[in-house]
Amino acid sequence: MVAAGCVGGPPAPPASDVAVALEEIATGLSEPVHVVATGNGSELWVVEQTGKLRALDADGAPPRTVLDLSSRTQAGGERGFLSVALDPRFSETGTFYVSYTDNAGDSVLARYRVGDGGEVEADSGETVLTQAQPFSNHNGGLALFGPDGYLYIGFGDGGGQGDPSGNGQKPSTWLGKLLRLNVTNETTYSVPEDNPFRAKAGWLPEIWAYGLRNPWRFSFDRATGDLWIADVGQWEWEEIDRRAAESEGGENYGWNLFEGSHRFRAGDAPDHVRPVYDYRRTGGHCAVTGGYVYRGEAIPALVGSYVFGDYCSGVVWTLTRVGESWEPRLLLDKDLSIASFGEDAQGEILVIDRGGSIQRIVAG
Repeated sequence: MVAAGCVGGPPAPPASDVAVALEEIATGLSEPVHVVATGNGSELWVVEQTGKLRALDADGAPPRTVLDLSSRTQAGGERGFLSVALDPRFSETGTFYVSYTDNAGDSVLARYRVGDGGEVEADSGETVLTQAQPFSNHNGGLALFGPDGYLYIGFGDGGGQGDPSGNGQKPSTWLGKLLRLNVTNETTYSVPEDNPFRAKAGWLPEIWAYGLRNPWRFSFDRATGDLWIADVGQWEWEEIDRRAAESEGGENYGWNLFEGSHRFRAGDAPDHVRPVYDYRRTGGHCAVTGGYVYRGEAIPALVGSYVFGDYCSGVVWTLTRVGESWEPRLLLDKDLSIASFGEDAQGEILVIDRGGSIQRIVAG
């Protein structure tokens, strides 16, 4: 539970006037960190950081293992099996992508397929890309398809305090970046023609945005296409970034020259985009967990608000647009280690507790 205020920082956000509660839909999982709806009724796929992809059915049956990467995955801390992304035509192609840390400590994006019999073909794995990781933290690791049909994957700055190699601002590395890839009908991937740095000398063409410390979780608003990034801070500030759907990419979110909207070290940060919100690491807070803009039907008063949380404090907040600014409100304060959020097939928001459970936000 979080303290009522933030000593030395801004006052805690006021409580939301939207009444909600949590409804447990699964428990007994092994360090769950990601969840997606498959489109097959109300089935959910859950990523366990320890190495397994598990399926949850609506009938309450015990979770079944869809894919086991335990022997290939180095799990622990910020490493392990980190996310799954379903092809936009998953119901037709059966293709999906997994992001994990391999036994050498490097980040891997791989492609798998569901066979004609309805089971994942374990030997169908194809490596799409790998990224060497100099440290065991700040690996990022979320893979997610955007509304444009391209696959986005986030990498942290590679770890170490203060980004010692300056990767966040360095154009010649994927570390500290958000990548945008075309994986449709490709053996590995190709670079979309409109990627912002495709033709810029010295820049890796896969880069879509840069200046990120550890974009552990990001999402697209299913109604507008806006991109929301929760970037985990260093010592003082956690930040939420937003990119409007009409943006052509290329944003610089400032790290390691800025932490949140605050100077971290001297230097020029061209095209710096400041966060729409940042909060201080006080009162029990430690790491922002990105969520989703609510587009469900069960809680009408929440529609259009961005829902996110903090890993250590168990707090869930909302950001709601008021004029030109986004105002925070406290939605929930629970004894959870919030590793991730998700959306079910109806757009209702799921809360993933790394302690082993998945819960749905419902009207209170």
